[in-house]
Amino acid sequence: MFTSTATIDPAFVIAPVPARLFGSFVEHMGRCVYGGVYEPGHPAADADGLRTDVLELTRELGVSVVRYPGGNFVSGYRWEDGVGPREQRPVTLDTAWRSLERNTFGLNEFMAWSKLAGVEPMMAVNLGTRGVEDACNLLEYTNFAGGTRYSDLRIGHGVRDPHAIRLWCLGNEMDGPWQIGQKTATQYGQLAAETAKAMRRIDPDIELVACGSSNERMPTFGSWEAEVLDQAYEFVDYISLHAYFEQTPANRAQFLASAHTMDAFIDGVVATCDHIGAKKRSRRKLKLSFDEWNLWYESRFVGQDNLDWTEAPRLIEDEYTTEDAVVVGSLLMSLLRHADRIGVACLAQLVNVIAPIRTEPDGKAWRQSIFHPFALTARHARGEVLRVEPTSPGVPGADGPGAPSVDVTATRDPETGALTVFAVNRNEQDSGRLDLRLVTDARLQVVEHQVMGGGELMLTNSQDAPDRVTPRASTQHELDGENLSLVLPPVSWSILRLEPVSAR
Repeated sequence: MFTSTATIDPAFVIAPVPARLFGSFVEHMGRCVYGGVYEPGHPAADADGLRTDVLELTRELGVSVVRYPGGNFVSGYRWEDGVGPREQRPVTLDTAWRSLERNTFGLNEFMAWSKLAGVEPMMAVNLGTRGVEDACNLLEYTNFAGGTRYSDLRIGHGVRDPHAIRLWCLGNEMDGPWQIGQKTATQYGQLAAETAKAMRRIDPDIELVACGSSNERMPTFGSWEAEVLDQAYEFVDYISLHAYFEQTPANRAQFLASAHTMDAFIDGVVATCDHIGAKKRSRRKLKLSFDEWNLWYESRFVGQDNLDWTEAPRLIEDEYTTEDAVVVGSLLMSLLRHADRIGVACLAQLVNVIAPIRTEPDGKAWRQSIFHPFALTARHARGEVLRVEPTSPGVPGADGPGAPSVDVTATRDPETGALTVFAVNRNEQDSGRLDLRLVTDARLQVVEHQVMGGGELMLTNSQDAPDRVTPRASTQHELDGENLSLVLPPVSWSILRLEPVSAR
């Protein structure tokens, strides 16, 4: 057993935990909407066709914000097709995913679902096939009180009060050659700036997200962000990041170190933002919106061009393992570590499509393995994120030590003194002993210690076995005053909660 050490000191605060860090994503793709959040006639559906079992799991997951309606889908989307009487809505072609879109679930249905789920909506506008005028029309429809063309249209559709949507994405992955209406960085930067200026004239209180690179492997990564922000820095509040991670037989150690890769990705985008800010002599510190992240076994996907035209096809419904849950837990730790700059993050997607929640027609909804670290982190990462710098041996790699074997993140509630420790052990063979020095004036006690991993790593949950992979309680910890030691099994993610003795 190897040993790692760290100090947890409440004096070293990174930032408050952003409420929007625990977001998700509902796109008109595959069975995320139809057969996911919306399935009229299902035994669990309410009078509006919304699946109440999915709503319950969404609330249990702790989702705070949900991005909609895409994704690639938004770059060809006409929002008008999804409002008004359902019987008058057209069936349209979704050229992003080669699907038939029936439009029976649209903007107002999503807003009704958001209220029931208790989540903040994050709306995306189409800057692929449309532009400034359409974005303003949509904003007028959603946010203006009444007495105008589009606000009165909303009222005529049965929604008297404005939706008051605060958070808006200016398109999606506009650098991608797969994107409908792909743009160069200069083209997109100018369009984003002009759209932002026009939208703010309608509602100055909105927050706007400019598109960053589709991923850090794009050949224009870095230069794209720099050019877009050169055009739009003064007019937007966030720039987006997207990242998906995948395990292959040859990259297991790299896969387990995905959070190490995420750290570097975030740091690179922050550096670019601050470079442009300095260049413009701006005192603003742009925030980041990591509004697509997850594990995606992309090598199994047949590709958009090989799909048949059909309604709500089964697309990328990956089944997640125990090991995947460990990695997702570590990625959440990376997001927490960057709470000073990441204001929004969205696990993509919510239901069926690379999702923590799965459903089947006429069947029950169930939790995938990755549901659990997300739910536990969303529930217990409260207060402030503390800066923790663990000392740990590197994971053995082909070229020597790689990422640290053990990583640690901690949050503390300044009102109660409650402390939550998140730890991951990436080592594939050995357990690790983590020795923590807790700087505190209060006498603490461990109230919860749960672990995922450290055993059969390829197990998955299913409709017939929905609880095969769940967190398990652990007693492998010792607390002696300010000294806390815990055992981290190989390839495991752990959460340990402490509270002052007087708090219970």
